[in-house]
Amino acid sequence: MKTHRTCLALDLKDDAQVIEQYEHFHRPENIWPEIPQGIREGGIIDMQIYRIGTRLFMIVETEEGLSVEQAFEAISRKARQPEWAEFMGGFQQKLAEAKPHEHWAEMKPIFILNESSK
Repeated sequence: MKTHRTCLALDLKDDAQVIEQYEHFHRPENIWPEIPQGIREGGIIDMQIYRIGTRLFMIVETEEGLSVEQAFEAISRKARQPEWAEFMGGFQQKLAEAKPHEHWAEMKPIFILNESSK
């Protein structure tokens, strides 16, 4: 199966308690069960979030032909997803580089090691 990878960035509010709470709610034992279920049902094959300081970096893989925007739109209609997005929004702040319609800003790929980079 061919997939498409999208990388996105966002900042957390610069507050140690906010960062700890954000990480707390993303641990497997604390995340609302509807959230990973809805992500999968929306067409996302894999999603990973990494943090350094206040910066979050998300890697999203969808089946080829399904954009991350389409997947996020489908997810937004799943159980508890809008509530989760609003809750998480209280911990986050958009990047200055984000386009008006973006919450998570899509990153531009500049190097990909694959067959074409031999």
